Amino acid sequence: MKKLLNLSFMILISVFANAQTGSIKGLINAKNGGFLSYANISISNTNHKTLSNASGEYNIDGIKPGEYTVVVKFIGYKTAKKQITVSANTTTKVPTFILTENQETLEEVVLDGHKKNSYAAKKPSESLRLKTPLIKIPQNIQIVNKELISDQATFTMMDGITRNVSGAQMIEHWGSFARINMRGFRIAPMRNGMNLTTSWGPLAEDMSIVERVEFVKGPAAYMLASGEPGGFFNVVTKKPSNHRVAEVNVSAGSFNTFRGAVDYGNTLLDGKLQYRVNFMKSTQGSHRDFEKTDRTSFAPALKYLFTENTSLSAEYIYQKVKMPYGGAYVFGPASAGFASLDRDFTALEEDFEETDMKEKNLYANFTHKFNKNWEIQAQYSRLDYEQEGMSPWAVWGSVQENGDITRYVSSADAIIEIDATQLFVNGSFNTGNISHKILAGVDYNSKDSWHDWSQSAVIDQTPFNIYNPVYGNAVFPDFDRSKSVKDRSGLVKYETLTKGYYLQDEIGFFKDRLRLSLAGRYTDANITRDATEEKAALFTPRVGLSFDILSDFTVYGLYDQAFKPQTGASKTNEVFDPEIATDIEGGLKKTWFNGKLNTSVTLFQITKDNILVTDPEDANFSVQIGQVQSKGLEFDLQGQITPELNMVLNYANTNVEVTKDSDPTLVGTKVAGHSKHITNGWLNYHFNAASKLKGFGLSLGYQYLVDRSSWAWATDGQDPILPDYFRLDGGVSWKNDKIGVRLNVNNILNKYLYSGAGYGDYLYWQTEPGTNARLTVSYKF
Repeated sequence: MKKLLNLSFMILISVFANAQTGSIKGLINAKNGGFLSYANISISNTNHKTLSNASGEYNIDGIKPGEYTVVVKFIGYKTAKKQITVSANTTTKVPTFILTENQETLEEVVLDGHKKNSYAAKKPSESLRLKTPLIKIPQNIQIVNKELISDQATFTMMDGITRNVSGAQMIEHWGSFARINMRGFRIAPMRNGMNLTTSWGPLAEDMSIVERVEFVKGPAAYMLASGEPGGFFNVVTKKPSNHRVAEVNVSAGSFNTFRGAVDYGNTLLDGKLQYRVNFMKSTQGSHRDFEKTDRTSFAPALKYLFTENTSLSAEYIYQKVKMPYGGAYVFGPASAGFASLDRDFTALEEDFEETDMKEKNLYANFTHKFNKNWEIQAQYSRLDYEQEGMSPWAVWGSVQENGDITRYVSSADAIIEIDATQLFVNGSFNTGNISHKILAGVDYNSKDSWHDWSQSAVIDQTPFNIYNPVYGNAVFPDFDRSKSVKDRSGLVKYETLTKGYYLQDEIGFFKDRLRLSLAGRYTDANITRDATEEKAALFTPRVGLSFDILSDFTVYGLYDQAFKPQTGASKTNEVFDPEIATDIEGGLKKTWFNGKLNTSVTLFQITKDNILVTDPEDANFSVQIGQVQSKGLEFDLQGQITPELNMVLNYANTNVEVTKDSDPTLVGTKVAGHSKHITNGWLNYHFNAASKLKGFGLSLGYQYLVDRSSWAWATDGQDPILPDYFRLDGGVSWKNDKIGVRLNVNNILNKYLYSGAGYGDYLYWQTEPGTNARLTVSYKF
């Protein structure tokens, strides 16, 4: 009986307490029209919080009577607040919140049916570490966002991304990874700020997992200093967020191309747990026979918010590709010149063994904000890559004038393991009227790779004639794979270990109108190939100056360095210094139409010193007197000209040549891996809501390269070996809030396009397809 009385008493207290509470309800709208789903609503100094529903409505119950502040947050919009009074046993209707766009972050946002249709970006991603807007950073940084990627129907990193950045050039290779040059040098591939550079990788990212691609030109000591001085590109993958994402894309195209992708994300636990999953499956043929590529990607991601200031994120990326490795290469006698074969010709066989490539990438990030001025981030990335297959080539000296060649294949097996860790701090403070933005960090990067190219065999019993090909007579070997690649004899092993320590102070004068960046990085690099070891430890300074001529118009200058360890034999057994590349550049940056359009002009000069050249007194040894210099001009335009018209336009003039050598005849010769002139353009026009063609859009773009080279410039070092390159592409589209349809047509002029180089007494090249098309249908649910 006593227990029953106690229970009744507790129930009465509960009912009474509940009767002394109130509730609120309201609506969240956007200023530019429409409601905002899944906005974060909270009541200050309480634990009450919720999300708006699919119609932008919300309600919160169980609030004690009193005066409160209701706070509404939504990514891409400015935070809004309203004062309310809650009464007992009453539902208070909060005046409708009308959120305005936050121009600083809006380019990142895709809301349900409200896509920000602009190619312009204002800030770098978090993975670039910098907190300064792009226009005020003293360096040429260009960003390709997902709107542009979608409009161009880009499938992978090798699929024309470079057309959106001045001077960026894809160099043909085995067909599995993006080898990109800028300013005449290979640039490092990064993913979420982690350096994944290897000799043959990483696997090209599928665009279904990509949010944006950032191109940083020239050395950038705040990210890395060891490597070539052309810069790097940073692939930023799609992240979880506090708004719902739900989209399906289905594509079909020429050469039996079929592709499907799903992107879904949402929140749990009152928004504390955010998740996102991307899945893609595709199969794609080629204009050449026997060349099919199957690709799969799966990328789940989680983010947990412990508090508003502390979060932990984790991503897993799985990519699998199956394709004939290097199957695009064809060979011909030098006397016949390039393009002496039909564009659709192949040197492959139907039973050529396809290569399997699998990549697993784990990425984790911990972020804690101490206050509004200081935060710390710790990141870790692990990449595991496995490859098994074969690659084709022509036997040296076998390419005859009559078209006879002897083909051979070699094993193309590899294992790559990369561990990368970063810890960095961002902070800001003032000393009097002078502001300081601090970036300090530590990097650790370990790469180990094992490659088996040692097994090879001739597959032609009699010569294969490229002018009169007969298929089906090749005999393929059965390579010995009884042991792991790591345990095989004849393998090649690479080991790279770099440790870096970095400190930067961006000092602001005259209310931050003038900014001076003083920075330095100390890097310890150790590179080993089999028994050969290359070591170097070096401090590299960085000095940048940026000045606001107007609030949206800046001028800047930059001094930065990169280095690369090297080995070689000197006659006196001296240890060679590392190659050191010094970049001096300056430019102008201007935004237009309230930040909707970005433009920049840059002049640069990169000088590489300490290059090893042949000892003039003994050809068996080297001396360290070589020098290469890269000079050029770059112009970039990206963004919105009118609400209907988006545009990309760029141009680069680049000249890379030998400026010092032990052989005077080599001074002035061009260095392969660049084009003297590159210009690209892309226009995308969407008819406005008042037009009878509402929802429709048109696109047109071009790529034009003049005086170009890939792996070799020319036999005389002066005249380019490759002809000029011009490609015209276009598209037509239609969309509403839920459905999008886009048809892209590439190589409209049906030109014979290719890239290649000379190889002794013969040529090799890879052709692009003639006119081809892709149709993509997207649905948001």
